[in-house]
Amino acid sequence: MSANNQQGERVLGKGVEEYLQKPVFITLDEERQHNKQKLAGAFRLFSKFGFSEGVAGHITYRDPELTDHLWVNPYGMHFSQFKASDLVLVNSHGEVVEGKYGVHKSAFAIHSAVHEARPDVIASAHAHSVHGKTWSVSGKLLEPLTQDACAFYNDHAIFDEYKGVAYDEEEGVRIGKALGDNKAVILRSHGLLTVGESVDSAAFWFITMERSCQSQLLAESAGIVNPIAPDDARHTANQVGREVDGWESFQPMWERIVAEQPDLLE
Repeated sequence: MSANNQQGERVLGKGVEEYLQKPVFITLDEERQHNKQKLAGAFRLFSKFGFSEGVAGHITYRDPELTDHLWVNPYGMHFSQFKASDLVLVNSHGEVVEGKYGVHKSAFAIHSAVHEARPDVIASAHAHSVHGKTWSVSGKLLEPLTQDACAFYNDHAIFDEYKGVAYDEEEGVRIGKALGDNKAVILRSHGLLTVGESVDSAAFWFITMERSCQSQLLAESAGIVNPIAPDDARHTANQVGREVDGWESFQPMWERIVAEQPDLLE
């Protein structure tokens, strides 16, 4: 189904299709620059939402030409400061081939294995957000308690081990296996990791999954856990959990952060 037809399922009136259209690129350089800017915007949003935790956390983007190379955040720089020009390109051996900064070893260990295991994944996001890492302690999947949580119904997994900071590339391989064909995996006692066919969707899935963890924690603390019925959860997942849904939902956030902090585009 085309993106326009998917939009037509739920949009009344005219003009929305023209506004929410994925860009078409003439060159790989155009595509690369656009997505580096989206990556910088995602980091600024993660900072605004309070997902930063020291030097922990990464969002990666697969280069459109050198497809075994990843663009990633530089080590030691706060999410709120990233510009597109600050991003670092690493190859499949973890060597920096473009950029003036280093890269956290765990970023390569985790994300390179995920991208290698999933050729369809263009971007992946991981951070130590408060509610995500709190829920991860449970070692349980999220329940379809809300419409938003249904985006992850039958589409996320658990990595049920913790052995310290993920410096070992073999741990990245195991995380990739645990992720499987899903859009997200909960890393026990660690946090969330989401993936997408665009920077936009990977970032949005992380943001909304963190909020779904918060909602589950609040519901459990109030003793009102009442999951949506399986058939209804599956139906809703097909309405809110597609790649196009993640991409579209990121666009208002992107417009907001660019309007507030246009220097991220540099």
